[in-house]
Amino acid sequence: MMKRLAGLIGQLFLLLFVISGITFYLLKLAPGDPVLAILAANDSSLTQLAQERLRDDMGLNLPVHEQFAKWLTQMAKLDWGKSIASNRDVLGLLLERLPATIVLTCGSLIVLLLVTVPLGVLAAVYPGKGMDVISRGVALLGASIPSFWLALLLIYAFSYHLQWLPTMGSGSWRHLVLPSLTLGFVMTPDYIRLLRAGLLDALSQDYIRAARARGVSEWRITFRHAVRGALVPIVSLSGIQVGALLAGSVVTETLFGWPGLGSLAMEAIRLRDYPVVQGYVVFCGLFFVGANFLADFTAAALDPRIRSWKGRMR
Repeated sequence: MMKRLAGLIGQLFLLLFVISGITFYLLKLAPGDPVLAILAANDSSLTQLAQERLRDDMGLNLPVHEQFAKWLTQMAKLDWGKSIASNRDVLGLLLERLPATIVLTCGSLIVLLLVTVPLGVLAAVYPGKGMDVISRGVALLGASIPSFWLALLLIYAFSYHLQWLPTMGSGSWRHLVLPSLTLGFVMTPDYIRLLRAGLLDALSQDYIRAARARGVSEWRITFRHAVRGALVPIVSLSGIQVGALLAGSVVTETLFGWPGLGSLAMEAIRLRDYPVVQGYVVFCGLFFVGANFLADFTAAALDPRIRSWKGRMR
């Protein structure tokens, strides 16, 4: 356990170093000047000399590798730095936006479960029949529609045409419906296919045949015995998906004006607010590694064969 944890921490630091370095250099290659972007956003102006002094104060005139080394030194001291645009602590900004992203993640997972579980189970229990065709059609539709296009369709249908739900913003459950539907639906294809394939494989095993021979009902066999084995690949995939949701869906949050991490990152990129973007990247890495770590151990709890295989690997 301790060796596994130490290896995970080492992978985490290596991952964060590589991703943050790539992000830092790509941001520097992007066109635009953060000082000019901030002045334009605030409808302000400074003389050329004052702009140069401001760049010196922010360390923007240093070579790129020195700026990156300075940022790494700050992070080693657990100092996330200050936002160039607002002069607020980066960690405080990220934590301020985190609850909204967690709420959106929970809403998306509820939509995902409501769509995936019935369709995946019915498709496996009745292969080749009507429900199987419907589930494959839903999976194909979800895989074919980009999230931004689905978001625009939902806004047109429920906000503009029917006027049932607000278009943008937050504050009530009604604001949460459309972004949750967007994120939840676009994730369903992989889960429907995995659940169907896993259940079909589990239902063909010898212990399932033995349960049928003892007269156990089909639905009890499906939900009590087969589903547990089918959940292992789904849990593994969830580690990636949940990490992505917690890191913030940039497109969806921006389209719906949802005040989460994704919209914060988009605003920081627009203003060339390097410390906020770097802090967001670190947050993403932490969420991805943490979610995968949790998914790994959940899969091992569901399937003892995974635990024994890992034991032999150690």
